[in-house]
Amino acid sequence: MSSNALSSTESAASAARTALDAHLREIVRWHFSPETGTPIWLDWAKKAGWSPIEKIKTIDDLVRFPNFADESLRNEPLERWIPAAYKGRPFTIFETGGTTGMPKQRIGWDDYKTDYEQFSETLSDVEFPRNGYWLMMGPTGPRRLRLAIEHLANHRGCSCFFVDLDPRWVKKLISSKQFDQAKAYMEHVVDQAVTILTHRRVDALFTTPKLLEALAEKTSIPESGIKGVFCGGTTMEPQYTRFLVEEVLERRTKFVPTYGNTLMGLACHKPLTPEDRYSITYYAPQPRAMLRVVDPDQPERVVEYDQWGRVELTTLTREFFMPRFLERDEAIRRRPCEQYAWDGVGEVRPYGATKAVIVEGVY
Repeated sequence: MSSNALSSTESAASAARTALDAHLREIVRWHFSPETGTPIWLDWAKKAGWSPIEKIKTIDDLVRFPNFADESLRNEPLERWIPAAYKGRPFTIFETGGTTGMPKQRIGWDDYKTDYEQFSETLSDVEFPRNGYWLMMGPTGPRRLRLAIEHLANHRGCSCFFVDLDPRWVKKLISSKQFDQAKAYMEHVVDQAVTILTHRRVDALFTTPKLLEALAEKTSIPESGIKGVFCGGTTMEPQYTRFLVEEVLERRTKFVPTYGNTLMGLACHKPLTPEDRYSITYYAPQPRAMLRVVDPDQPERVVEYDQWGRVELTTLTREFFMPRFLERDEAIRRRPCEQYAWDGVGEVRPYGATKAVIVEGVY
């Protein structure tokens, strides 16, 4: 990299950091002020004995917070997550996977719309044409994806077909070694998508990697008219990504992988280049969310670039504040790139994947 390019990258990174620090102060002030604040955080500050508004000035100060305990999203009454400024407004309840036991629940109003409208700006009108039709083959029900994908389609002037998937049931079948039933359920889902593709025009598809692969066994995705595939969910290692791009999509349909969840929103991928060798890097939607790759044994410490660590998420919106949540994922810490002037996470996979068998199902 030339000195001019390096200087430009450093300048962009500095500006992004300044913007992130300013946004952090705004969000902390919002959630910890009696006028606008959130009951659970106002109570937390009283018990902690210090004022986040006074002490949290930069991202480096976030280590004053302990890692977020996600049990509070299962056990605390939903009303305790309502910022005072939103009191009286009906909210939407979104659930995470919830493979076993009570799922985590996040309430919200417009965050999912903002997240996906911002993501829309990264999509090409050629591969994801406006005023067309989308097909979502994935989890609906209580999951944020159902409303989010439809809003994304609508935001681009499109309408959306849906084929439902219950990932909890698939994981339950796999965990109990009912592999024939899991395969039959996947075929049931895929057959519905094939029926829609046979009788209706579809320009863009959202699905998971495993379902995308299964769909390609029944029909040619490019020949079906799909120009772009927005794909998220299970692990995508470089060799598998290469398979999806070259074999499943035949290098004719655009592949847009994403990394996201109910608690974060949507991280965008760095467009793949030959130098990447199909290794995907994702970048958080700063300043609304921030990702770090940290030492699992000392989560206050960020690992060096190109090293593996555990993914830590901080969510920073007026609807939801969540500091330093240790995700159930691990990744490689990657450098900023031309499109995104902050750290990325590469080759995301379930935390502990090299030490144990992780059941991911089809999502």
